[in-house]
Amino acid sequence: MTLTPDEILKQLQQRQFAPVYFLQGEEPYYIDLVADLLEKTVLQEHEKGFNQVVLYGKDTDVAGILGQAKRFPMMAERSVVIVKEAQAVVDLENEKTWPFLEAYLRNPLQSTVLVFCYKHKTLDARKKLGKLLAGDKKEPAPAGTVLLTSKKIYDNQVAPWLSQYVRSQNQQITPQATLMLAEYIGGELSRLTNEVDKMLINLLPGHSIDEDLVQRMVGISKEYNIFELQSALVRRDVLKANRILLYFEANPKNNPLIPNLTLLFNYFSRLLVLHQNPNPSEADWLKMGLRFPMQRRDYQTGLKVFDFHRTRDIVHLIRRADAQSKGINSGSMTDGEILRELIWLIIHPVPLHAVVGA
Repeated sequence: MTLTPDEILKQLQQRQFAPVYFLQGEEPYYIDLVADLLEKTVLQEHEKGFNQVVLYGKDTDVAGILGQAKRFPMMAERSVVIVKEAQAVVDLENEKTWPFLEAYLRNPLQSTVLVFCYKHKTLDARKKLGKLLAGDKKEPAPAGTVLLTSKKIYDNQVAPWLSQYVRSQNQQITPQATLMLAEYIGGELSRLTNEVDKMLINLLPGHSIDEDLVQRMVGISKEYNIFELQSALVRRDVLKANRILLYFEANPKNNPLIPNLTLLFNYFSRLLVLHQNPNPSEADWLKMGLRFPMQRRDYQTGLKVFDFHRTRDIVHLIRRADAQSKGINSGSMTDGEILRELIWLIIHPVPLHAVVGA
């Protein structure tokens, strides 16, 4: 039975437990969330000593997992077996162990809650285990197994997801703070929630998470950050751009090159899309992840400053800088020098053919 994270969490809150959970996918946040909730709530504290076992994929095999799963609970209603890093179980999809694994999944011990945490990838749907768990019309998935596939969220989904998460904590976050976190951290849900939880602990009663709190708690300088640099480029403020670059070079650990290049690439690639659709509908804005008026204003200004051909060249220059950061045609250039050269080329309309390595 395939369920969404919300469906599983609702069942767990109602203390409805399945015999087997197979949690897989590229996004580890929901895998950890479900597994942690099962680990904390199925058994009471005094029952866990004899009835809760945590195994690690690289240290166990199918026989070891099934051996633990087939044990009856001791002085408790259930036992819990959690297999962390299950993708590292060497014989999980082995032909020799398959009959034993299939037999258990089709007829699991009802007093056991067996949890597989299969992170950073999904089962091959062409192989037996993947087919069994997914099921089809001819052969439905085992009734006692819950399958969760946790997918990475798209860039345009980060801000809405973040807003909803804060609301679920009965708090509020300003649009600017949402934008800053979504752009600066991206779709790393575990990191996003960690940062938000840290801010919620320090949030004064009656206050919202705002831009100032994000800057203080996440470590983003108020004046010298990639958002201000991007704004300076759009406004052609050469002096401010150079001040920010000097700050970046003096504080390289807090301003790594690759994330900064990613944010610049996101801006100019979206700008390129807008050049081809200069009058976007509300749906078009949302598709690009641009929910707030303040975001859209930056792009509307950018359309006037950088024409289509110039925007296309800048996207190419950012890709060139990314290659340089990996040691391609960069010589002995430091990260600071790579970014400085890129910003100079963005501000000064040098023809692309005149740029070495472009």
